Amino acid sequence: MDYFEIQVKDDEGIRLDSYVTEKVEDVSRSYASNLIKEGLILVNGEKKKPKYIVKAGDIIQIQLPVKESLEPVAEEIPLDIVYEDKDILIVNKPKGLVVHPAPGSKSQTLVNALLNYTKDLSSINGPIRPGIVHRLDKDTSGLLVVAKNNLAHENLVKQLKKHQIKREYIALVHGVIDRDKATINAPIGRHPRDRIKMAVTNINSKEAITHYTVLERYDDYTYVELSLETGRTHQIRVHMAYINHPVVGDPLYTRRKNEFGIRTQMLHAKKIGLKHPSTGEYVEFEARPPKEFNQVINLLRIRNR
Repeated sequence: MDYFEIQVKDDEGIRLDSYVTEKVEDVSRSYASNLIKEGLILVNGEKKKPKYIVKAGDIIQIQLPVKESLEPVAEEIPLDIVYEDKDILIVNKPKGLVVHPAPGSKSQTLVNALLNYTKDLSSINGPIRPGIVHRLDKDTSGLLVVAKNNLAHENLVKQLKKHQIKREYIALVHGVIDRDKATINAPIGRHPRDRIKMAVTNINSKEAITHYTVLERYDDYTYVELSLETGRTHQIRVHMAYINHPVVGDPLYTRRKNEFGIRTQMLHAKKIGLKHPSTGEYVEFEARPPKEFNQVINLLRIRNR
């Protein structure tokens, strides 16, 4: 713990959590609020609420937990490299693999594997996310592109912003979708009550557009192909739940029965297409879904006969 004291010199007229945020570098208001509730921030030796209004002469006593470094190290983790040249890597990420380190997932990530595989990774996103241009959820399998240098990274980011990178997914969803094709255009932001989840909302949200095409229909399921025009967190999962066809096996966005015993969502990034950062030539790559995914689809096809 780092311990220090701050004396309030003037009647600031602001909340304790806001005061701490202003005076202590890299401490957000929500983090300060949590520290106050845990008794790690006291006023004149007494525990206060985050909304306490600080007064001149108050002594703010702060115990700040030392943050654990998230900077990743190389780890020997198998990688399925679909394509590689001097500028990019196309990786087929398995289910269960987090893309980059975060609190609670410091090691055993795709970044740890990449650092073990090559020293040539872009540095634009800092030491925690070398080479990472875009992400897939931990339990979504499939293709993503990794930048091996900064010029390639900048080029790929521009393509993403202009919606020039093709990203196609396949998913099994609950219920039978009537329309053969449709577009879901609904903004996505943080869920107002459950901060782990995202939601369709007009509050602090961003535009989100998903296109889907029905591939096959079964008794109470639909096999769909989806393409992203935007890339919001959990976008496909949120949008499909929004139209009452959540992804089968999704632990966050559906409570429907998981009759197949699948531990994670039936969602796979099957195709990625982009203009090569150096040549400008359009290149496209495809990866088959995991064995478990195919087994469920084959079972439903047999049932449907």
